[in-house]
Amino acid sequence: MPETVVFEDPSGIGGPIELPRFELPDGLADHDQRAAKIPTPDPHYVDLGMLYRFAQVEAVRRANPDGFVPLHLAVRGHMGTGKDHDIEQFAARMGLPYYRIPLTGEVRDVTLIGSTKLHGDGKGGTESRWEDGDITRALRGPSLLNLSELNAAGAETLFALHGLLDRYAALDLPNGETVALRDDVRVFGTMNPTDLRDYAGTQTLNKAFADRWVIWEKAFPGVEQVEDMLRTRYPSLAAAYVTAIARLASEVNASFEAVDAGTRVETPLSLRSILDRIPTGLHIHAGGDDPLRSTWEEFVLPHVDIYDRDHYETVWNAVVRKGPSDRPF
Repeated sequence: MPETVVFEDPSGIGGPIELPRFELPDGLADHDQRAAKIPTPDPHYVDLGMLYRFAQVEAVRRANPDGFVPLHLAVRGHMGTGKDHDIEQFAARMGLPYYRIPLTGEVRDVTLIGSTKLHGDGKGGTESRWEDGDITRALRGPSLLNLSELNAAGAETLFALHGLLDRYAALDLPNGETVALRDDVRVFGTMNPTDLRDYAGTQTLNKAFADRWVIWEKAFPGVEQVEDMLRTRYPSLAAAYVTAIARLASEVNASFEAVDAGTRVETPLSLRSILDRIPTGLHIHAGGDDPLRSTWEEFVLPHVDIYDRDHYETVWNAVVRKGPSDRPF
């Protein structure tokens, strides 16, 4: 019997969902390569509800294997909200090899789908051989395929994927082969919002392509959620610092999401800053008079658009003014 994994609803509303993990068949030609691509579960990961939502769809799919066309899930959110990390951790929990493929305007469909290339035949001549592209290789399965930055892809890439993502559920290769969407392959995607932010290369999704996805929004975490993340990852971090960092993040990101262009900032306080850069700075400046202020100046403000720094300082003065006096760790 395959190992099972249980997903809990962080809101406490839904009941637990128990799902069997995927297993790699022994006869796979690339078994070792795929096994190496199964992510390691992050012991510090805090599910804010996205994994539970993924599990809900997976449970419906397994309960009705013949009654539904597979749904493909896309997560839309600003930079630093943890979209790709959510999907990676779902792959880790489910035991699926994880293929994250960034889609950019420079990536050609032949790179993603594959092409015929010439190889030496060992006799002084050449022969043509088909070589899978990144997407086709993942589709050979088992896998979780994450098409990252969906709304940065070129039109030719999107149209090449239409058949894979609708009821046809297959990819037609230029060499005449048809690669069907297997039962042990899951297709996910991520994208940034299309607004006036500086997300270079993004665009509004083609409506026909967007209709092939279930698109869920991923917001910045709230104060209590940031506190939970910090306590999980840094259990020795002093409570005063946990509270101050969480409040700073909440206020800055509320300004980032403000509708009024005259008051909003253009740079969020991402989870990379909250969970990686700030704790590093606190370790470095632990012996100083104001470790949090020194960290703010050295590890936060340099990442902020110069026109936003006044607002960041306004938030600092309103929320903290002077950091905790005790040592952070």
